[in-house]
Amino acid sequence: MWYLPVIDRLRAIFGNPKDAKLMSWHASDERTKGDGKLWHPTDGKQWKHFDAKFQKEFGNEARNVRFTLSTDGMNPFGDLSSSHSTWPVILTIYNLPPWICQKQRYLLLTCIISRPKQPDNDIDVFLEPLMEDMKILWETGVTMMDASEKKKFTLKAIIFVTINDYPRSSFPIRVDQG
Repeated sequence: MWYLPVIDRLRAIFGNPKDAKLMSWHASDERTKGDGKLWHPTDGKQWKHFDAKFQKEFGNEARNVRFTLSTDGMNPFGDLSSSHSTWPVILTIYNLPPWICQKQRYLLLTCIISRPKQPDNDIDVFLEPLMEDMKILWETGVTMMDASEKKKFTLKAIIFVTINDYPRSSFPIRVDQG
């Protein structure tokens, strides 16, 4: 398994003035709000409920990051009978505008799990380094420099949604974040 630390990637994003400004786009006046349509996850009930519940700890800072964690296995060799499986684990940043949040530049490949068979119930072991970073980002936060505002702030983050496909078995990914 390979792990690419998420905190370092967030430092790089906030270190770029253009990207740092985009990280609070969802809360800016530049986007359409209040027409009753779901244009961005921030328009949804889940986002609003979460902000209301954790307003003081999380919701008051627009730069705090909401991620989607997604993973699915693939066979990199294209042989259906192959005994090799590769599972990329990707974090998508929901703070960003919808027309760029799925661009390769902003998709954070955090883990690559490569083994003879799919991880099944062992996936929690492979996700442990990511969950340790997410625990830090949720509980205490990390000091970041916002290059667009040229000042420091404490960044917090949460895995807001998971998207996974486990056709052979069903098992939960447990994320204890409050």
